[in-house]
Amino acid sequence: MAGPLHGVRVVELTNLAPVPFACTVLADLGAEVLRVDRVDGAGAPETPPHDPLGRGRRSVAVDVKDPAGRHVVLRLADAADVLVEGFRPGVCERLGIGPDACLARNPRLVYARLTGWGQDGPFAARAGHDIDYAAVAGALWPIGPAGAPPTPPLNLLADFGGGGMLAAVGVLAALVERASSGRGQVVDAAMVDGAALLSAALHGYRTMPGWRDERGVNLLDGGAPFYRCYTCADGGYVAVGALEPPFYAALLDGLGLDADTLPDQYDRDWWPELTDLFATTFATRTRDEWAETFADTDACVAPVLQPTEAPTHEHTKARGTFITVAGLVQPNVAPRLSRTPGAVGGPRPYPGKHTAEALADWGFGPGEVDALRRSGTVR
Repeated sequence: MAGPLHGVRVVELTNLAPVPFACTVLADLGAEVLRVDRVDGAGAPETPPHDPLGRGRRSVAVDVKDPAGRHVVLRLADAADVLVEGFRPGVCERLGIGPDACLARNPRLVYARLTGWGQDGPFAARAGHDIDYAAVAGALWPIGPAGAPPTPPLNLLADFGGGGMLAAVGVLAALVERASSGRGQVVDAAMVDGAALLSAALHGYRTMPGWRDERGVNLLDGGAPFYRCYTCADGGYVAVGALEPPFYAALLDGLGLDADTLPDQYDRDWWPELTDLFATTFATRTRDEWAETFADTDACVAPVLQPTEAPTHEHTKARGTFITVAGLVQPNVAPRLSRTPGAVGGPRPYPGKHTAEALADWGFGPGEVDALRRSGTVR
């Protein structure tokens, strides 16, 4: 593996999606990620796990509830640059592998903690999911059609964007700071904080004239007829984002509509009527016919592709936006670096696949590994 993070060692304590996503970002950029899986799930399965969030790393299976297993994790942390965990606050401390214990042994360690509610606050110990964190952050409220409840945007907002991605940013920032100070630190990445940060622009929009604290009536939430999706004759959809006047003019031209007979683009009183007109027009052709119509224009009209279609689109194919790993099509590395590009290091391993070899590479002697295996501490 090459990449800008080549030489950086990361210990990943296995957890739900945001933690492996953060570690996938680091692995794709060249970090050596060692995933610590549970011993009860170890062993070669009949079918290898198809999980893009586990790619590019090795796996050891360790019983962290066993005192000897906790010592294994501490030994790994001794040799690591980064440790990433996603348990509820206090769990790692009770296990004896919390930040105080790890940093006392390795002061250069960046200890990243990824949780929903953060390490403190009245909700810190509560359970939750993406939808809950986005809700409390105020990021969920504006998403969805007018007159209906908010629509969960899958778990992209808090889990992956506000959680995993910002945890990776925090790790990178701490590594940069360590280069000058020589000291590690704790990264407290909370999904509620990250979801709030992702909605920063919204707090500015709310000060603008004409903003309404309702769903589906504003400029970017589907309220504007020139910034929303429309159904086509074949049941497919197109996405329209013609915000600026030149783009809007190109939209009208492609739709065969005369601008002189229509109200001003930003006259909100006419938005419902324009929406109906655009919907009726888009319903006369298929999605791909409209895509062809607008292909060489700046109307900001794009076909809404299904996830299975996206890898075959001419633009994503030309850029290599998707890659096939062990038979599974998945997104490629992003972002791209000109001199030290990242790369996908292989499919997700089954739990414990690399226990012996990885522990040896991380400083354990052959006798130690054999003893740990015989005791059931590792598998």
